[in-house]
Amino acid sequence: MNETKAEKPDTVNSYVVGEHSNRMITFADLFCGGGLGGRGAVTAGAKPILAVDAWDIAAATYKSNFPCAEVLCAPIEELDPRALAKKHRPDVLLTSPECTSHSIARGAKPGCEQSKETAIGIIPWIEAMEPRWLIVENVNRMKKWGRHNELVETIESYGYKVNDLFLNAADFGVAQSRKRMFLVCDRQGSKITREDLISSHKKNTMTARSVIDWSGKYNSRPLYSESRAKATIERAERAIYALGRGKDFIIVYYGSDYGGGWQSIDTPLRTVTTLDRFGLVTWTNDVPYLRMLQPPELLKAMGAGTQHRLPYGNRRDKIKLCGNGVCSSVMEAIFKMIIRVESKEVRAAS
Repeated sequence: MNETKAEKPDTVNSYVVGEHSNRMITFADLFCGGGLGGRGAVTAGAKPILAVDAWDIAAATYKSNFPCAEVLCAPIEELDPRALAKKHRPDVLLTSPECTSHSIARGAKPGCEQSKETAIGIIPWIEAMEPRWLIVENVNRMKKWGRHNELVETIESYGYKVNDLFLNAADFGVAQSRKRMFLVCDRQGSKITREDLISSHKKNTMTARSVIDWSGKYNSRPLYSESRAKATIERAERAIYALGRGKDFIIVYYGSDYGGGWQSIDTPLRTVTTLDRFGLVTWTNDVPYLRMLQPPELLKAMGAGTQHRLPYGNRRDKIKLCGNGVCSSVMEAIFKMIIRVESKEVRAAS
């Protein structure tokens, strides 16, 4: 992996908790990926102090975006959380356990139990670091996992109130329909609802059109060519039949798709995955052209804004970083709620 010149640390503003404090909320980020969830937390006003991921490209990407954090490249089960807790006592433990074996996108393939049990692996970190707040993000199908209730009950046994939320990123101003489970847990018993988060972070609905780079910098090829797969042509022709000629649209590859293999650019993008999933069809002189959406466009669809960077890896790696990520705007809303709760408590106590 080629190293890039070190950058200045992100500038994040501490928030004021009541009139007598300006303490910044801190967080540790397990299964941190390329830092898209962390980006949302930082935008809200929190500070990353520790991040862990087993993929070297993800760890390097996180460090390039948040150089103030200690970033470790290792599976969490190979680390000693008690030793790390001597240096790091985060307010929030943010976790996104591996979700591939829970995801519907894997089709009929049997799930890997070892992959699923990375969720159970967060328990020693809760014990060691004793954070007030715990966040667990995963696909909603995790609830069908046989040990899901055990995980929730174990978290509750450490004194947390578990707010079990089902959130769609499109409700938070993200140009993507991405539905995920969030366990937002508080040792002080705060009740947080989906409606609370949406109403406090109200954003306009964004569409796929808003993330597309219309400058022409990415080359398209004619849709109809000898090398084009028959299934791709069939997807495109279903869209053309529905929309009419001359209307741009997106071809959708992979996953369980009941939309005919295409979607309008005037609705939120469907879920960004770790695979190259979206092809943009545009028109020139009544001739359709096709290109795939590029990592900067997918990064926008993850709600990360223009500040976040993906400086490492090839195109496939960058798509994987996006598909594995947590939508930044959703995490921003959750952290803003956490900050609001703690600020209200300090004001009440002063």
